[in-house]
Amino acid sequence: MGQRRRTSRDQRRRSYQQNFLADRDLIRRLVADVVPGDLVVDFGAGTGTLTLPAAAAGAEVLAVERDPAWSARLRQRARDDGLHRRVHVVQQDLRTVDLPAGQWKVIASPPFGLTTTLLHRLLDDPLRAPARADLVLQWEVARKFAAQPPTTLVATAWAPWWRMTLVQRIARTAFRPVPRVDAGWLRVERRSPDVLAAHLAPTWEKFLRSQWPVATPKR
Repeated sequence: MGQRRRTSRDQRRRSYQQNFLADRDLIRRLVADVVPGDLVVDFGAGTGTLTLPAAAAGAEVLAVERDPAWSARLRQRARDDGLHRRVHVVQQDLRTVDLPAGQWKVIASPPFGLTTTLLHRLLDDPLRAPARADLVLQWEVARKFAAQPPTTLVATAWAPWWRMTLVQRIARTAFRPVPRVDAGWLRVERRSPDVLAAHLAPTWEKFLRSQWPVATPKR
């Protein structure tokens, strides 16, 4: 029996690294702390499994999705659910989309291959960063960044401003289609007060690079 012919949807899933959350209880808990008036960014919004519940809870949601098919479908789903006034779908890559100003949060299950890039975008500059991020990441990545004390240069560079907690391990069967590896829920919260002034982030990172015991290539 021959192999099933790959469809355009299959090709998009591979190209855009699409594995969407399907565990309703997990989704409910990820958005449990959303309150009316929050500004939430969902990177890799896909089917809207996090976008729509966050909007239903009263948040204004910026849904970033680079797949044109899913962007259009999410806009329609928001209209069908009567949430289109609070859901703003941006068809753009999470690596280049403009980040909001002011107070905002992140609730997202981004493509596994882009998670480290996204963390750098969110955390490198404490002056433009979210107040909190709840992220579903590949298990090993989530576990590495949640280690205490930090075990990597980048996690140490973020430590004066961010507290990282591994909330739970997530079985790969919580996604559709099912990926090859488990995921982890990483919670990133802003320290209060900061250990260092936010404007010192570049100086702190430069100092760490000069002192780090293992040569680390610049990103």
